Order: sequence, then structure tokens, then C-alpha cells
Amino acid sequence: MTIEYIHTDKAPAAIGAYSQAVKLDNMIYLSGQIPLVPEKMEIISEDIESQIKQVFKNLGQVLEASGSSYQKILKLNVYLTDLTHFGLVNKHMEEIFEKPYPARAAIGINQLPKDALIEIDAIATTK
Repeated sequence: MTIEYIHTDKAPAAIGAYSQAVKLDNMIYLSGQIPLVPEKMEIISEDIESQIKQVFKNLGQVLEASGSSYQKILKLNVYLTDLTHFGLVNKHMEEIFEKPYPARAAIGINQLPKDALIEIDAIATTK
């Protein structure tokens, strides 16, 4: 059993006591990403579509650093401060993922770090 702690400067640095991802053999456990621009460590904008795009961009960078890709995601947990944005998340997922889609949960939440509107964590594989 091999454990690797993943870090890339192409995604936001951890803002707490956690790793961007942890790889156990062929499994990758990605920490939640919020829509921070890595170079500035600030939320991209207050616009939900921009935030969704940035979150998926950040996830993509961590996946790449882990030796994986969007198409190897098994499960996503999507946290939204406003569940009326759920349709926009679906729209962006249809642009990124191919069928069959990964498993997913969408959870309404009161508040996220740095007042983000969305956070997504994931489980992926390298195979």
C-alpha cells in the first residue's frame, strides 16, 4: 500500500490543515476546492458561473498532478449555498464529463470558506 500526498502550485494552496489530495495506490481522494484563483488566493468573482468554472479548473489541476483526469472521477460531492444553482452545475458537468457520468451528491449548505458559493470534492482513480 502506497500513500502519496499531492500538491500542485497550479491549484489553490490549502487554507487549513489538509492536503490538496491523497493518493492511495490507484485511488485519489481530492479535498474540496472552492473558486480561488491560485496566484491570488482570492475568489474569482461573485458570479456563480465563474465560480463553477474555477472550481472545476482547480479540480482538474489537482487531478493532473495526481496522474488522473475528469473522466476518471468516480464520485463528486457538490456543496452549494443556493440550490437554485444546481442546474448551472449540471450544465457545466455536461460540458466536462462524458456518459456515463460519475456518482454525485448535491448538498445545500449555509456558508462556505471565504464566502464561496460552491465547493466540490471528489474521489477518482488513475486507471
